[in-house]
Amino acid sequence: MSDESIRQDEVRPEPVRRALVVGAGTMGRGIAQSIAEAGIAVSLYDVDPVAVERGVAAIGEQWAKAVAKGRRTGSEIAEFQSQLQSAESLARAADVDLAIEAVFEHLETKLALIREVSALLPATSILASNTSSISITRLAAAATRPERVIGLHFFNPVPVLPLVEVVRGMQTADATVEHAVAFVRQIGKEPALVQDSPGFVVNRILLPMINEAIFCLAEGVASPETIDATMKLGANHPMGPLALADLIGLDVCLDILETLQRDLGDDKYRPAPLLRRMVAAGKLGRKRGAGFYDYV
Repeated sequence: MSDESIRQDEVRPEPVRRALVVGAGTMGRGIAQSIAEAGIAVSLYDVDPVAVERGVAAIGEQWAKAVAKGRRTGSEIAEFQSQLQSAESLARAADVDLAIEAVFEHLETKLALIREVSALLPATSILASNTSSISITRLAAAATRPERVIGLHFFNPVPVLPLVEVVRGMQTADATVEHAVAFVRQIGKEPALVQDSPGFVVNRILLPMINEAIFCLAEGVASPETIDATMKLGANHPMGPLALADLIGLDVCLDILETLQRDLGDDKYRPAPLLRRMVAAGKLGRKRGAGFYDYV
């Protein structure tokens, strides 16, 4: 399927009416929020019920802020809230058109989840992974219907950033790609159709830049503030690479770099030792209150 095949003037497949998001962390709840705002019924599930409660509460806080700032009306938020539900078990997958896994970047965890969810989904439903670097082909091999598996790589913060990488695995059917592209547009985002390759496009380009910035910091080339300012003022980036790493999560950055190095077999993706030390110390960025910068 070529890029020509995702033109907006084509006849679209049936819209998604019910969705399930598995994983109530930062990405999962951001995806669920965006789906609810598109008027689609969405259930949020996590193996930890407390995580679901926190996720739904965090979405509610975002909507309350939007009303306070005049970006949304109370009636709009009430409609969004009516679309969002908590799921008590993965059994909810039996009644959805689309399930999106958004758990942390750990291969065995994702494979186990895909085996379980794919066995529950209706035969015509799609199973998507929000993985940022793991092979969709490898994940699809664990599914009951690998031809219905695809990558939908959202970017943080999901409600703000418009891009979704639509990643086609070796087994992914044309119809699955068409439905996935239509869904991305249904929720008001822009699909970029890419082939299954480690890191896909954005992270394959972005993470080496972040990694090099960390090497520069470790070598004393410049301070974090100066490194970020040079890229903002000299390359017109909206955010410096170290601040962006904090936003992504340093553990996520490390996972992606390790995947790139392993799967592409090239040491140019070798994670900076400073990145490893910071992750080991629990300095993961914004979500932990400290990374290259402090957030308390």
